[in-house]
Amino acid sequence: MEITISAAAAEKLNEKINDREGYLKLKYDTEDCGCAVNGVIALWYVPEVDTDDITIETNERNVYMEKSKAVFFDEKMTIDFSKGTNSFQLKSPQQILNGYMSFVVTEKTD
Repeated sequence: MEITISAAAAEKLNEKINDREGYLKLKYDTEDCGCAVNGVIALWYVPEVDTDDITIETNERNVYMEKSKAVFFDEKMTIDFSKGTNSFQLKSPQQILNGYMSFVVTEKTD
C-alpha cells in the first residue's frame, strides 16, 4: 500500500498536531454505521498504536491502520486538504474514498 500526503495536508496536520506526541492513523470507523462493511474513513491522531496496526511509510510521516481493515482501502492513496471545504480528503486514482474526512485527536487514557 502506498500513501502520499500532499503539501496542503502536511501543513494542516502540523498545525493541528502542534508538537503533540502520537501517531497518525487512518481509521475505518464502523460505530453507529450498522455493520462492519458500512464504515466511514477518518483520520485520527492517537497516543499509541494497537498491536494489530500496520505501518505505511509516506513522504511525510508514517500512517497506521488496522490490518484487518486494509481491505477497505485502495492500493495507492493520497491524503489531501481542501481549503474550500476546510477538510481532509482521502483519494485514490480510482475514487474519492472520503471527501470530507474528519480529523480526531484522541488523548491517552490511564
